[in-house]
Amino acid sequence: MMALRPELPALMVEEQVKAALLEDLGRAGDITTLSTIGPDRTAVANMSVREAGVVAGLELARTAFRLIDPSIRFEALAADGDRVAPATTIARISGRARGLLSAERVALNFLMHLSGVATYTATFADEIAHTGAKVCCTRKTIPGLRALEKYAVRLGGGSNHRYGLDDAVLIKDNHIAVSGGVAGAVRAARAYCGHLVKVEVEVDGLAQLREALTASPDVVLLDNMGPELLSEAVAINAAHWELSAASYPGDLRRTRLEASGNVKIETIRAIAETGVDYISTSKITMAAPTLDIGLDVSI
Repeated sequence: MMALRPELPALMVEEQVKAALLEDLGRAGDITTLSTIGPDRTAVANMSVREAGVVAGLELARTAFRLIDPSIRFEALAADGDRVAPATTIARISGRARGLLSAERVALNFLMHLSGVATYTATFADEIAHTGAKVCCTRKTIPGLRALEKYAVRLGGGSNHRYGLDDAVLIKDNHIAVSGGVAGAVRAARAYCGHLVKVEVEVDGLAQLREALTASPDVVLLDNMGPELLSEAVAINAAHWELSAASYPGDLRRTRLEASGNVKIETIRAIAETGVDYISTSKITMAAPTLDIGLDVSI
């Protein structure tokens, strides 16, 4: 069954766009447009991509024009998640010129940034498409834009890690140092959070991995391990669960393995081919270049 494309709640979109417009309009509004364009002038504009990429953020662009002037018509000629070639027109906007010009920058800012994240994610996802691994984003996002960036990651073929500190447990090295041990920390998290919350624990070596597996975490994060160590970790995990299945017949869910740490487009293929389930990287959000998108007005 094919996964449905992700969607953003309308209320979230409106809140984000309204804040961006208020920031841009400042205390006096768009004084350039107000001083040079009459209130009855109309215009038509084409929004086009200038390089190949994955589109993300069309609804935010539509909302920017609507909030400035509800009479403006926004016709989307593509959909979020579409892969487009250079010079593709993705939207046509028409209506009163003042609103069109005042909303232009906010609309493009959202589109260029989110399309850039989706496009960069797609380069990583394409690189490992022949494996069973998924590329995942992290919590390293621009403050205030996390939900939008994670939405763009999914459009680019990636997967989302946790959204915040409250939707999953991720026990990292500093937690382990303070709490006193890997397995104990996993068991403590299980007891605290209950069965509906996933528990992941970070390890930096194979000894810690073996200890972690005794507590059956949902996921083990293999931090800064090269392909050789990752392959060993995959083998250890498989052997552990094979033994567990023999000892305790029934529906045992294997611990998933996630590789993380200095993941680059040049290294992700070798990491994925070790057999890990997930590969997390901040690069698809923090290092994604914007996608070049322009808006050209005609009268």
